[in-house]
Amino acid sequence: MNTKDIHGFFHEDFSGVAHLLQKQVGGEGRGGAAVCVYHHGEKVVDIWAGERSHDHSPWESDTMAVSFSTTKGVLSTALHILVDRGLCNYSDRVSKHWPEFGCKGKEAITIEQVLSHRTGLYAVSPLIDHNEQVLDWDYMCAQLANSIPRIKPGTRPGYQALTFGWLAGELIRRISGKPVEQFVQDAIAKPLNLDGLYLLTPPSEKKRVADLITSHSPKSGPKKVMKAETRNEKRLRRWLPNTMVHALIPPGIKSLIFASQLLDAPIPAFNGVFTARSLAKMYGALACGGEIEGHRLLSQETLQRATKIQTRRRDKVLLIPMCWSLGYHIAPTSRGVPRRAFGHFGYGGSGAWADPQRELAVAMTLNRIAGSPVGDRRMVSLGGAALKAAKRHQRSLRKPTQGSTEVLSSHQG
Repeated sequence: MNTKDIHGFFHEDFSGVAHLLQKQVGGEGRGGAAVCVYHHGEKVVDIWAGERSHDHSPWESDTMAVSFSTTKGVLSTALHILVDRGLCNYSDRVSKHWPEFGCKGKEAITIEQVLSHRTGLYAVSPLIDHNEQVLDWDYMCAQLANSIPRIKPGTRPGYQALTFGWLAGELIRRISGKPVEQFVQDAIAKPLNLDGLYLLTPPSEKKRVADLITSHSPKSGPKKVMKAETRNEKRLRRWLPNTMVHALIPPGIKSLIFASQLLDAPIPAFNGVFTARSLAKMYGALACGGEIEGHRLLSQETLQRATKIQTRRRDKVLLIPMCWSLGYHIAPTSRGVPRRAFGHFGYGGSGAWADPQRELAVAMTLNRIAGSPVGDRRMVSLGGAALKAAKRHQRSLRKPTQGSTEVLSSHQG
């Protein structure tokens, strides 16, 4: 199999994953991507390909990408760690930790309801007058604390596409005493020795972040992209149901996505910046009972509670059943939906998930925006390829040791 344009390494049982990535990013203007897979706690795929910038610079080993709603899986894991440490409980009312929140019909909302998107607080458009207000943490949290749920809390789920970040993030800040971005570093990134897992990108690391590329921009710079995406936003606001518009597309959000200010503040529902290997290692721990390489991230008891599906009802915002557990959704693949798998996909195509039944974790980061607000076929197809490869790898583990295929490049750093 020819994988000459793929860099990194993969176990030969997972060659199908590498071949698929090459097909997805091949050609000028199709951007770049990275994929990482852990199986039984071992890293079996760590590959990247394509272009990281508008000037066609290659994707490198340390390239990170804005991963939009894939961020929610990282944020949720951080909140589970606080539960695991005994600092809060899923049944706690939010107002126990955030007193200002307990008003206007929100008095009984619990942490569990925040994580399972059942607060009724999915609408962000009414909270802001202009897009840059979403960069102001205190302002957004105060607006949410003073808001009224759109539907009765605890009933039908409504995807908190943007509000999830401030709801869960402010809980983390209040309970831990640390800004959410710092807690994620201290509780997840540093203990697991991750090379790129940021809810607020440090200035020194911004040079590693890939440019976002759209179908409008194979040869365009960011200003032309922003104008094109702003026009696209206006069309979407005319076509989509109001509930979806208020939750997913507040005024000016498209222009903010492609602006440099996107990385200047934590918006932990959608502006996390990651490497695929960091996401895969975190989910690799979750796939192996909460532990990887000798470090325990979560207890098995907390992990079981966190990943139990809370609702199978059709989501009011996304109009499909997401089967929300506590901060994660099911993991669709081209080979079906693994029964116990959980994770989170993001706008643009990124995603990561864990399957405890197979002790398998898969993550993808990329920079060419495509698909729906919760992902596209690229991650679904790669997940299917990983499932097929894991089945093959499981068989080969019973045979004499096989090797990995090295496809190292001169620019990997």
